[in-house]
Amino acid sequence: MTDVDILISGGGVAGLTAASVFGTAGFSVLCVDPAPPITARDTEGADLRTTAFLQPAQKLLEEVGLWDRLKDHATPLEVMRIVDAGGAEPEPRITKEFKSAELSNLPFGWNLPNWLLRREMVAHLDTLPNVEFCPGTGTASLLTRTAEARVGLSDGTRVRARLVIAADGRASPIRIAAGIDATTTRYGQKALAFAVTHPIPHANVSTEIHRSGGPFTLVPLPDHEGMPSSGVVWMERGPEATRLAALDTDAFEAEMSARSCHLFGPLTLASRRTVWPIISQMAERLWSERVALVAEAAHVVPPIGAQGLNMSLGDMRALRDLALAAPDDLGSRDMLQKYHRARHTEVRARVAGIDLLNRASMMHAQPLRDARAMGLNALYALPPVRKTLMQMGLGARG
Repeated sequence: MTDVDILISGGGVAGLTAASVFGTAGFSVLCVDPAPPITARDTEGADLRTTAFLQPAQKLLEEVGLWDRLKDHATPLEVMRIVDAGGAEPEPRITKEFKSAELSNLPFGWNLPNWLLRREMVAHLDTLPNVEFCPGTGTASLLTRTAEARVGLSDGTRVRARLVIAADGRASPIRIAAGIDATTTRYGQKALAFAVTHPIPHANVSTEIHRSGGPFTLVPLPDHEGMPSSGVVWMERGPEATRLAALDTDAFEAEMSARSCHLFGPLTLASRRTVWPIISQMAERLWSERVALVAEAAHVVPPIGAQGLNMSLGDMRALRDLALAAPDDLGSRDMLQKYHRARHTEVRARVAGIDLLNRASMMHAQPLRDARAMGLNALYALPPVRKTLMQMGLGARG
């Protein structure tokens, strides 16, 4: 029987971050994942999505020593541009820019590719003597008692932990084993994720273009092979996403350049295309006996406004702060109920808000698209409202 303070189920970006957070806090940590992390851009199965770490998330990464590894690879997000192209023709009719300089002298956030995050996070865990990462090993069973959890691993190892953190995704085996239900909303959407190059520089601007089916979002990346580069998340209804994914390269580049309204000139595909299902999901509670849910095990949102992983890091900060406030109480019922109270209401509100934004972005009927454009104009025209929206997007509460 192996004894640790914390067992983390899941070795994606969220799980690896959690291992750094709790390892740096002085707890003994075992992090497991059934799949070895893919840490090279062009390897089959690499996660070509990108993550924008907003200001509060970046601060947490700095506190746990990860930011020094990541900062040289990060592209700052200084402007978030919203483009409405919902008119009769696929061209911009309203463009509004939300500038980080209105709030502070820092960018809104910093953008990094997910495959690179995994590479650097795994390397960081190797420097923490009280953290062990076991890729290729998953959880097979969960048994909890008042004082501890016992977890069986797929390699036959049995682990005794004071706290089990489920960071194992939207179909979380730990959440299911703990008997926690989740409510799922399906939109009939999929997202294509890929990287592009383009002749017009992005100038550290994240651009979200709305027409129908879902937003087409370009997020700034470092130059690729001497050309300006962006990561793209293109959300469409399922059949259309499937059709686009099957196009040959020339046809796909023509369609994505048109969908981008040619704001950056002709787009050139610079990676494989990957396809991801779009859902919203919310666990009915964020804890069970000796178990805490974080990240997509707890909540899933469509990729709008860089909210997903930033909500997840909010989970980890709240859980870590409770653990440090009473280390002897780690994993207790009292601690986990406090964690639920600290996060559940805010997370539920953000899931609901992003659900509404996604439904608005999917609108096909012209009158509804016109109403969406009018709403964007109205919100932007009021400086106090605009500033409040930006602060809410960064996770500020007031």
